[in-house]
Amino acid sequence: MSDKDQFASLYDVSRETIDRLQVYEDLLKKWTIRINLVAKSTLGDVWSRHFSDSAQVFEAIPKDARILCDFGSGGGFPGLVIAAMASEKLPELHISLIESDARKASFLMTAAREMGLRATIHVDRVESVANQKADVVTARALAPLNSLFLMAEQHLKEGGTALFLKGEKHQEELDTASAMWDFKVEKQPSATNDASALLVITNLRRAK
Repeated sequence: MSDKDQFASLYDVSRETIDRLQVYEDLLKKWTIRINLVAKSTLGDVWSRHFSDSAQVFEAIPKDARILCDFGSGGGFPGLVIAAMASEKLPELHISLIESDARKASFLMTAAREMGLRATIHVDRVESVANQKADVVTARALAPLNSLFLMAEQHLKEGGTALFLKGEKHQEELDTASAMWDFKVEKQPSATNDASALLVITNLRRAK
């Protein structure tokens, strides 16, 4: 079974969603020659690594969410994969991608258009964008948790959920963040790396 077929089976997506992601993969490989969207060494396993890593974030989105904001979207992970899956499974979800690098933002705009997705791309720093009033915020390999929590504080609705993909030092980051913040966390094992985790953060507020 190919990586593409495994992805379709694992995440129960339609042929239309797979076709959208195929367009994405083709664009990613084309643009990465010119700008650093992902490590070139990972282009051979886009589906099993980058797409699956992002798809697990989609699976954790509350089904009643209506606004999602992806911080530092870069090459589109997890934001564009979420948008592709949402077009089939959560069509009422509005997705905003924030990316300060103009070249990467240009890629995101091109990919969203050619994939036939409805997504808003903000070419700016996260802290400079107007409050998105999001039900869900997401990020992958962007910044330490303390910094991500500051971003979430600005853009997340009260009662919202933050979904952050973090590497092997995620517990260390959680311990550091707990000195400044009160929050509830559910750690979900990463679908692509045994040492990594998807952190599901709720009830986020500054520690008193």
